Amino acid sequence: MKIAYVTTYDASDVHNWSGLGFHLANALRNERAEMDYIGNLNVRHDKLTRIKKLFYSKALGQRYQYQREPWVAEGYADQIESRLDPSVDCIVSPGSIPIAKIRSKIPTVFYTDATFAGMLGFYDDFSNLCAETIRNGHRLEQEALSSCSLAIYSSDWAAKTAIENYAVDPRKVRVIPFGANVDPNRTREDIMRMIRSRPTDVCRLLFLGVDWQRKGGPLALEIAERLNKAGMKTELHIAGLRQPPVDPLPDFVIDHGFISKSTPEGRKQLDELIAGSHFMVLMSKAEAYGLVLCEANSFGVPDIASNVGGIPTIVRDEVNGKVFPLQTSAADIALYIANLFRTTTATKTWPSPPSMNTSSGSTGIYPDVA
Repeated sequence: MKIAYVTTYDASDVHNWSGLGFHLANALRNERAEMDYIGNLNVRHDKLTRIKKLFYSKALGQRYQYQREPWVAEGYADQIESRLDPSVDCIVSPGSIPIAKIRSKIPTVFYTDATFAGMLGFYDDFSNLCAETIRNGHRLEQEALSSCSLAIYSSDWAAKTAIENYAVDPRKVRVIPFGANVDPNRTREDIMRMIRSRPTDVCRLLFLGVDWQRKGGPLALEIAERLNKAGMKTELHIAGLRQPPVDPLPDFVIDHGFISKSTPEGRKQLDELIAGSHFMVLMSKAEAYGLVLCEANSFGVPDIASNVGGIPTIVRDEVNGKVFPLQTSAADIALYIANLFRTTTATKTWPSPPSMNTSSGSTGIYPDVA
């Protein structure tokens, strides 16, 4: 199959969209697809959009997203079609907007983690939007769903928001969870060695993310604090933040700063950090998916996460972690972690993990943690 792979950014840069565009392209190429990259699509702000943004923010106190303007999607479509090889079998994009207004008869497929309806009021950037942006956002989402041959979402939550909020044939909506955006070069034996090499005298929690508040950093900090006060020595390792979230940091917090996964040194540091942890903690208030949860699982690290957005598609209770309702207290989560940590470290009984697939496109099956 020959695929026109469409991204607004450079899909060869692993930094873009948490590396999803990069790893998704690699997964397709590994399936022997011939890839024709169409990226770095440009849309310039015009004077009117700058005026609109200023008016909505200053006069009405509302957010305005120029990316939802119809002319933006039209501009993308023009650029794509001017670079489109007519011999391709299909057009694939990790986003709905770039292909919403494509006029070509070539089948289109998009593969993403959320709909506009699902994000509306969910993330801060999608809260308090002006009526014009809401109207345009729904219109573009509907056009993409109406014109595509296949709409693939990474979670049950995202697919449900598409079917419930837009006129779309459910038969062309599919759920394929994103996988860990790492090289799948670890065997089951490798993972078991990692699990057994973790210390038994200290519990290591890991928080990975650039948004400390939205991803539940304060709750992760409180969980670690409660575990220590209860007599279980605990470390909270944090990475991804350019500035420490708390000043001064408690002595049980180890801040690794921002680590770039685009360099061999950065990737190695992240791999070692995850491999040496007992739990990934991501108590997000809002999360369309949660790729770091898949990444942790690929190292045999169970997830402690909130039951929001796409997370429940990744984390299955007592299999590869556990999800908690948003209102769950730090004390209850700390108690769960303490009981599980003490049980597994005391008995030294870890089940052998079944076969795994950590390439993008599948969450795989991970070691039991119960």
